[in-house]
Amino acid sequence: MDTYEKFSKQTLFLHWIVAIGMIGMLASGVYMHENDAYSVYPWHKSFGVLIVVFVLWRIFWRIKNGWPKPVQKYSTAEVALSKIVHWLLILGTILMPVSGMMMSGLGGHGIPLFGIELLPRNPDAIDPSKVVPLNETLAGLGKALHGLGGNLLIAAILLHIAGALKHHLIDKDFTLKRMLGKRIEK
Repeated sequence: MDTYEKFSKQTLFLHWIVAIGMIGMLASGVYMHENDAYSVYPWHKSFGVLIVVFVLWRIFWRIKNGWPKPVQKYSTAEVALSKIVHWLLILGTILMPVSGMMMSGLGGHGIPLFGIELLPRNPDAIDPSKVVPLNETLAGLGKALHGLGGNLLIAAILLHIAGALKHHLIDKDFTLKRMLGKRIEK
């Protein structure tokens, strides 16, 4: 369990695996979208399925462990902004894989996991190079949420990083050091 002085190895592992995974997924998603890099899609989808396991584990751990206590007293505005950004991060890490699976799976493209078909493609009988959506409306909703969620998650991550740097460089407190596994010195 976390203490005020030091975060547990599990908290640190889950924070960094989800952070690095989501940043990598966002970067690859932007790359695929801007470059029509269709060969990257199976990898993107597979890692998206894999990361949802860590996201759910992290959420369960956060509920069980509780929210970390701030290292010092902050203004009401700073506390409110921190809570908003943290909730956007949590919701974004759920929204992105779920909306991606909706878009792909319900769009007829299937959901692969490193060569295993969790949900197979739904090829068009007339032209097997095309797919038939299983539910076009929900696939379209998934696509819209994936695009909007990606932009919101990028903004939340940038705010989160800016906040961590502010704590470290301006406030000179132990917020970032604690997230890097250091013990708070009294």
